[in-house]
Amino acid sequence: MSDDRRIVIVGAGPAGVRAAETLVAAGMRPIVVDENSRWGGQIYRQPPEHGGFQRSKKTLYGFEARKADALHTTMQALLPYVDYRPDTLAWACESGRLDTLQAGREISVPFSHLIIASGATDRVLPVPGWTLPGVYTLGAAQVALKSQGCAIGRRVVLTGTGPLLYLVAYQYVKAGAQVMAVLDTSPLSQQISAASRLARLPATFAKGLYYVGWLNAHRIRIERGVKLVGIRGTRNVEAIEWRSSENSSVTESIACDAVGISFGLKPETQLADLAGCRFRFDALNRCWLPELDSAGRSSVSGLYLAGDGAGIAGADAAELAGRRAALALLDDLGIQHPRGPGMLDAASIERKLQHIAVFRAGIETAFEPPPKCAAQWPDDMTVCRCEEVDAGTLRRCIRGGEANEINRLKALTRVGMGRCQGRMCGEAALLLLAEETGRPLDAVGRLRSQPPVKPIPLSPALYADDVAAIPEEARDE
Repeated sequence: MSDDRRIVIVGAGPAGVRAAETLVAAGMRPIVVDENSRWGGQIYRQPPEHGGFQRSKKTLYGFEARKADALHTTMQALLPYVDYRPDTLAWACESGRLDTLQAGREISVPFSHLIIASGATDRVLPVPGWTLPGVYTLGAAQVALKSQGCAIGRRVVLTGTGPLLYLVAYQYVKAGAQVMAVLDTSPLSQQISAASRLARLPATFAKGLYYVGWLNAHRIRIERGVKLVGIRGTRNVEAIEWRSSENSSVTESIACDAVGISFGLKPETQLADLAGCRFRFDALNRCWLPELDSAGRSSVSGLYLAGDGAGIAGADAAELAGRRAALALLDDLGIQHPRGPGMLDAASIERKLQHIAVFRAGIETAFEPPPKCAAQWPDDMTVCRCEEVDAGTLRRCIRGGEANEINRLKALTRVGMGRCQGRMCGEAALLLLAEETGRPLDAVGRLRSQPPVKPIPLSPALYADDVAAIPEEARDE
């Protein structure tokens, strides 16, 4: 590749791999930066190469084993034709440069074109006790199973809402873990109302019904429409408490030593923000997303987004969007689209993505996060665990008239300023601000991203060249 065509892809999940495949088929050699040690992303995450345990793909991925194997095989075949950089964290991005951390060293990666396929993370909404040891996100519970071959506890309760709730429960029970209950905050009536849109992808819909039916057949307790009261414990999780409905005054509890909790997924958009992309509020995803055209082009020339990092749509859509973004990049370079097996044309890809979008709208309707939950949070409940900011501190700042916009609230209280940079607490702070001011979510601002988007060590090893220039007697200061 010539110096003026330096293409970088962030992420080696479904979107990133298919983007790389398309570019390689057109004669390009992209750099693929991946935070994980092996390609596949979260949905098709592979165990460590020398992890000390063996599990078949059928066991790991269930119905998706063939898709996982196809993606893994594709990337394996691409390795001689791409510059693949695993275990590499992209922690900042600006015009023409990606800052990465690889093997303990900071490496600046210049680019002429960038495809961000950064995926998604769990939507975290706090409940009392959520900071206790033994509380994990559903995504983390899945990582433990796939990457480490272990469960998050001996007696596990899975709660929140979204398709991942039932998938993780199914995977845990299949693996032999003891799942005490599945507590879904979305009511069954809400899920039934979305059935017509979910039926637009009958095979996917059928898999979801199968997971629920399988859990019922194995006598796993499923409660829907619950209102979470809190997670109880002293040093560790001991029980989870909930009410069966908003109007119920009866609190029930289940003894457990671990809880997996999430309320759906949200896109990872921090790199796009740092790169200067324009954002818009997306009502379906309930968050701010980069402005994109139908091909994945952002407002920044030469920068494209694909997959769940551009809007939650699932693995199948991510593969299609990765291909579409790569085709847009080739168009912008004046390079002919590749032809051959698996190489769909742009129009076909966009039609397929539109079809999936109807299903995705059904998912968001069926599994809407609990409305008005911020009004129920007690003042002493931690919202931002990095900076130890509780709900009462935020309320006092808002009610005192000091902040009616999220970045102002951040500046005054430090919410979202910690290690996670608001990835875990940002949405909770926005919900509380909207609740207290009586304004819609899109009217209270967008939490601006700051580098590093994920924690990086402040170690001399990162800056070895700079350290060498410091007199030895001064290096400890």
